[in-house]
Amino acid sequence: QAALVESGGGSVQAGGSLSLSCTTSGGTLVGYIMGWFRQAPGKDREFVAGITWTGGGRITYADSVKGRFAISRDNAKNGVNLQMNNLRPEDTAVYYCAADYRPYGWSVSSTPGSYDLWGSGTQVTVSS
Repeated sequence: QAALVESGGGSVQAGGSLSLSCTTSGGTLVGYIMGWFRQAPGKDREFVAGITWTGGGRITYADSVKGRFAISRDNAKNGVNLQMNNLRPEDTAVYYCAADYRPYGWSVSSTPGSYDLWGSGTQVTVSS
């Protein structure tokens, strides 16, 4: 079974950019809907963005990141990326990659319980 590994977190000032990557340490992500979630201290885990396997990759974003973040699949590297631009202090959180096996799924779930696989997370810190 595939295991997910995130990379690319770090610290940046407000207005800056970071790029996160998620790859598998084994297995494959074929047929998986891929999602990014985040969790700030004392808060619930929240949906950030997701992309389906079918339909050319249908994308859904949380309202809070629309126009600033971009998710994309990297099938050559068997992974998914999250480009984060114009970062804000409220984007500070641990970011998690997640996978939901639904090869014919046409919509992205924003519910953490829908996802089968999770990475261990990567810290993103945005200072004002």
